[in-house]
Amino acid sequence: MIYKKQNGVPEFEAEEYNCKTSKYVILITVINEGEKIRKELERAKQYNISSFADIVICDGNSTDGSLEDSLLKTLDVNTLLIKKSDDRQGAQIRMGFWWALERGYEGIITIDGNNKDSIENVPDFIKHLEDGYDFIQGSRFLKRGNAINTPVVRYFAIRFIHSPIISLTAKKWYTDTTNGFRAYSAKYLKDERVQPLRDIFNSYELYAYLSVRANQIGLKTCEIPVSRFYKKNVKGQSKISSFNGYFELFIILLKNLFKKYNIK
Repeated sequence: MIYKKQNGVPEFEAEEYNCKTSKYVILITVINEGEKIRKELERAKQYNISSFADIVICDGNSTDGSLEDSLLKTLDVNTLLIKKSDDRQGAQIRMGFWWALERGYEGIITIDGNNKDSIENVPDFIKHLEDGYDFIQGSRFLKRGNAINTPVVRYFAIRFIHSPIISLTAKKWYTDTTNGFRAYSAKYLKDERVQPLRDIFNSYELYAYLSVRANQIGLKTCEIPVSRFYKKNVKGQSKISSFNGYFELFIILLKNLFKKYNIK
């Protein structure tokens, strides 16, 4: 089914392989991830993740043939969403949020489709959603978390720049704020003071904004331990890999700090 572009939501196509089977959904963002997404879905199947949450792929219009219908069905994927616009990662997330909220999910978990995250921790996020938390941030740096082969520059940027600025903005300490493995309650995303479905959130703005807005409006938040894996001595493992990319992210953090994304 094709969904035409609307305010805050890009044009996208939905291939629904199954109906809604859970109160919760896990949105996996991908673009040309090749073998990585297959391996991640195989791990999800190994840990029976589809029994805890519907698995939905949010694709940025991949061209590498990694998302064949037959493969996705075999690996328990519920739905494939394909973004048809030229917008960036923020539009993929907005596409997934809109579709998931329209389908009536009570909680949404997000994770990258590059097989770096411990998808087996999905039940931990669901437990916290059941306990009434509205924003749950996964952290590799907590006790019982695992940060495996994190690149030195990235480690420094997270621990000494990104996390402190996000924590200052949220007025709550967070340790792993670039981590996209996190969960949101539908209550949080549907709150009129939040309004995540805005075209202004095109790249990394939405992740930064949603990291702080829950605390700003008095909702219940926490961090939980997860694992994140990088291959040793392999370049190009991050979507942010240039000075311009880091500078853009820094500007987003400053705008977020000064509440430029908040609803007036």
